[in-house]
Amino acid sequence: AAQRGDEAACAAALRAAEAEAQGGAPALSGAPWRRWATGLLDLGHGRAEEAFTALDTLLRTPDLGEVSALRAVPDALEAAVRLRRGEELAEPLARFERWAERAERDWARALVLRCHALLAPEELAERFYREALALHAGGGRPWDEARTALLYGEWLRRARRKSEARAPLRAAARAFDLLDATPWAARARAELDASGAAPAEPRARGPLAGLTPQENQIVRLAAQGLSNRDIAAQLFLSSRTVGYHLYKAYPKLGVASRGELAALV
Repeated sequence: AAQRGDEAACAAALRAAEAEAQGGAPALSGAPWRRWATGLLDLGHGRAEEAFTALDTLLRTPDLGEVSALRAVPDALEAAVRLRRGEELAEPLARFERWAERAERDWARALVLRCHALLAPEELAERFYREALALHAGGGRPWDEARTALLYGEWLRRARRKSEARAPLRAAARAFDLLDATPWAARARAELDASGAAPAEPRARGPLAGLTPQENQIVRLAAQGLSNRDIAAQLFLSSRTVGYHLYKAYPKLGVASRGELAALV
């Protein structure tokens, strides 16, 4: 449910797990997995700050569940990088990398490369992304592969290589659709729109038709209730830039505040 981004199902599953594991060792052993699920759900819905808070707590208390603490590192790092706090996870990343070396699994190596790509300077990031995707290919873990493809596509678009960004973004959107991961698929399609890709089906002109791709992307996220800080984290922008785009979009939409956006989207 957390991977799919199904908030209601995830909340119900978490409540059931809490009730089943009340009062003893089972509760302790299950707590890290519940925290990881909560953080992953927040990350999928663009709530980077909440995701980082949940996952960083898990990473700092590995005695509560070593495997879950290790496997949460790539998700925690993505949230941290979106908040410009990636350097805070140097030690957990080093621990995850040592574990991946011992595991000797291509999917684990691919996740390490994805993490390094998120932290790397521009001249190195692409190589890490491409090597990660090569290791993912045919590995039977479409969720991890789609996550890496989405991040690579986002990186290419931010580097103004919009036409190149479309292939990994389309691949990510297709994979998320097959996995029924609705918010992740929506994010991939929003990035495709921002890259200037033609929609798969013609869209009726609506109130957002007069916006630039960047304004459209930001307005849609604001209409979902995300704060400027969360939108900035998701799009790797500054909060000030998000506010500027909303300021420019409001007159085009005929609204005066973000509270009116939901009715337009």
